[in-house]
Amino acid sequence: MKVIYTIIVAIFVMFIITFSLENTIPVRLHYYDFFERWLPTYMVIFFAFLAGVIFTGLMGIVERFRLTRTINRLNKTIRDLRREVQEHENLPYIEGEEKTVPPPPPKTEVL
Repeated sequence: MKVIYTIIVAIFVMFIITFSLENTIPVRLHYYDFFERWLPTYMVIFFAFLAGVIFTGLMGIVERFRLTRTINRLNKTIRDLRREVQEHENLPYIEGEEKTVPPPPPKTEVL
């Protein structure tokens, strides 16, 4: 598996190098009179790609925090339900007394 990974990385690096060598024509970046700069085409593309990766990573972090909060809430519900089952599971049995079992709660659909 390491060999396949190394081959894929080598091909990707070769693509980046050849792409950079073929796209060296300068491009003017201009924003009103505030900013003006000449950069090679490959740098503009790489910076745009890097900005996309960073933005996607930040969105992934936000999604991970949301999912962690949902998991914690569901784990708390599971703990509460297990505690409730344990309370009703081990009712003491006293000999000579008739054991009364409380009726089961009505079934509700979970959406």
